[in-house]
Amino acid sequence: MSETAAQERESFLQRGFALPDMRGNRKMVNAAVVDSIGSGLILAFILVYFARTTDLSLPAIGGALTLARFLAVPTAMVVGPLIDRWGARVVALLGNVISAVGYAGFLLADDLWQIVVVAFLTQMGGATYWTSSSGLVVLASTPERRPRWFALLHMLRNSGLGIGGALGALLIGFDGTTGLRLLVVSNAASYLVAALLLALWRPPIAAVQAATRQKQEQARKEQQEEKAEEAVKSKAKGGYGTVLRDKRYMLLVGININFVFAALVLSLLIAVFVTEGLGQAAWIGGVLLVLNSVQVAATQTLVNRRLERYRPIRVIAAGSLINALAFGIFAALGLAPAWAAVVGLFVAMVLYNFAETAATPFSEDLSVSLAPEHLRGRYLAVYQLSWTFGQTVAPLLLTLLLDRGAAWPWVFLMTLGLLAVPALLLLERMVEAANGPEPRLCVCQQP
Repeated sequence: MSETAAQERESFLQRGFALPDMRGNRKMVNAAVVDSIGSGLILAFILVYFARTTDLSLPAIGGALTLARFLAVPTAMVVGPLIDRWGARVVALLGNVISAVGYAGFLLADDLWQIVVVAFLTQMGGATYWTSSSGLVVLASTPERRPRWFALLHMLRNSGLGIGGALGALLIGFDGTTGLRLLVVSNAASYLVAALLLALWRPPIAAVQAATRQKQEQARKEQQEEKAEEAVKSKAKGGYGTVLRDKRYMLLVGININFVFAALVLSLLIAVFVTEGLGQAAWIGGVLLVLNSVQVAATQTLVNRRLERYRPIRVIAAGSLINALAFGIFAALGLAPAWAAVVGLFVAMVLYNFAETAATPFSEDLSVSLAPEHLRGRYLAVYQLSWTFGQTVAPLLLTLLLDRGAAWPWVFLMTLGLLAVPALLLLERMVEAANGPEPRLCVCQQP
């Protein structure tokens, strides 16, 4: 195939499937795919691994993993200044290397303290990568194309985790602990490959320059040159206090906790709700998880294309409302007959999946666009804390609510979704007051 034909084919795929222009960024995309497949391999089997390869009890192992997670909580705050100094690509690469070392250490961990150390390294590596991951999109794309990039990476993330999980389920079928050790080795290797791809990736200079020009033009139109120059001059003095005083961004961080809790439904709540809350067969929960992966992978970029013409914050608010509707259906299923409960599970899951595909790319883009360039690392670190908070609190909170009744976790999640809507409308007004009306992201002119 000639170069011209290849470019025409790529252009056709971009128009038909709402894909971003990946020229110059394929190594970054491949790194994300490899990272996701590797993560999927071991994600559901960490507790199983240590239970089968050590003589420790499950409560002891669980306590060690919890302690490691708490010790890793400050990672994002440490990583933020590193991103501002070294750039997102270098820090993301470093996060992958740390994760590789941590998972390789699983092979040597026999005692509780060793489990704490290697699990801490994996948590630290993951937090380092995810704090800087949004910055990778900034390097790959101009601002108006970022939602497409976030949509693509979210789709690839879901697909990779699903593929990795399926491969992991096959590998643990090996006799003894051989399969589990293969999972660990494969996962560690995947992080090294992802790190190598990021090391070889050279973000398109033209895209970076175009993004810089657009920011400069916007600054001139808004007559904020003096403030921008002053911010650059005070770069060394700028810190987390600046982020904490930014009312718009702190409101966004608070709003994102709603979406963090919603995202954790898949790993924490669905399976136990189906089996314990509704008394349904366990395979139904598995099918619901597969449905999520398939629906997101098949529709993410297309949904994003349809929504680009609307204001991003309005799209996020709509996603939150749809989530609330889905959670309301889940909450009501305990009162329905068994057959109706099964139907309701699939209806609610389809709605939940649609809300995920609609809101996620625009929410991630908003976390980047509201952060000033010279302190973007620190801003993204604070944003990452909303994920850290949710991942730390949700397991205990949701299980306590479920213990009180099958509907209670869903009522809580529905309430969060509804409360997020007026908060998002307030954020929209704050953004417009500072920058003028929020632009729609129509890309109808893209070839």
